[in-house]
Amino acid sequence: MKINDLAKLNNQNYKCGYVCLVARPNAGKSTLLNYITGQKIAITTPVAQTTRKQIKGIYTDAEAQIIFVDTPGVHKPLNELGEFLFEQTKKALDDVDVILFLVDSTTPKGKGDVWIADNFLKKTKKPIIIVANKIDLAEDKIKKEANLCSYKTLFDVNLPIVSISSKTGKNINKLLELIKESLPFGIKLYPEDVITDQNMRMITSEVIREKIILNTKDEIPHSVAVMVDEYTSEDKIDKIKATIFVSTDSQKGILIGKMGSMLKKIGIESRREIEEIIEKKVFLELFVKVKKNWQKDKNALKMLGYEDV
Repeated sequence: MKINDLAKLNNQNYKCGYVCLVARPNAGKSTLLNYITGQKIAITTPVAQTTRKQIKGIYTDAEAQIIFVDTPGVHKPLNELGEFLFEQTKKALDDVDVILFLVDSTTPKGKGDVWIADNFLKKTKKPIIIVANKIDLAEDKIKKEANLCSYKTLFDVNLPIVSISSKTGKNINKLLELIKESLPFGIKLYPEDVITDQNMRMITSEVIREKIILNTKDEIPHSVAVMVDEYTSEDKIDKIKATIFVSTDSQKGILIGKMGSMLKKIGIESRREIEEIIEKKVFLELFVKVKKNWQKDKNALKMLGYEDV
């Protein structure tokens, strides 16, 4: 009996494997991950580099367990933080069974897509599926087909392509079935009720960072990091203390706002979302500190959790 046949017999045809999401910034990776898992586990904003760390989202059904790895939006690294994000994506691509190359169906291929294909995807032997996202926004069918064709020309081989909407869920079941075809046979690696590898400290820091990005727009986002200093869980309330790090004194002033108004707003929005996630009350304290040019400081990056583990 062949090894693969034996695996099928032992695992009753069940499949399990890792799937990496790779794309240029703002293609919708985190939105797709949240839709598939049925819960917000990755923050989503219009700002590039919103995702900074690998986040695993776990989908389980009667046929397979698919462990999605959400990577940072890929672009050329400009500093130590950029190098970290680059290495996170590179490492993820080496360790998975299937790669989803997420693209924007409303636009033709761009320099970012070409760079990803040349620097990552053409060098791998892993199965690749092109996932054309945002079809809910692509109203012109002729233009959409032309855009899809432009992505196909990035590769010398004919790769499978599926059009989806990570916002509405259109064709996501079709995508899941296509992924299952390329997964190896194996047993579940996570319990059925687990949907992410993120603990509440990690989720809390990301929720706070999302609210900062959404409220400060272009003034703060790339210069902010959040560290949860204390997280105490009690029966009726979770008590959290977190520090927000920025690069300059002026950014600290913007983040605090007049009479503390901006920091208060960020705190209220963060607390409400965390309460929705854990389904109980939260007491949240936020502090702001300046860490000069932390994105270029290897020691600061390590302190803030941007390091390989």
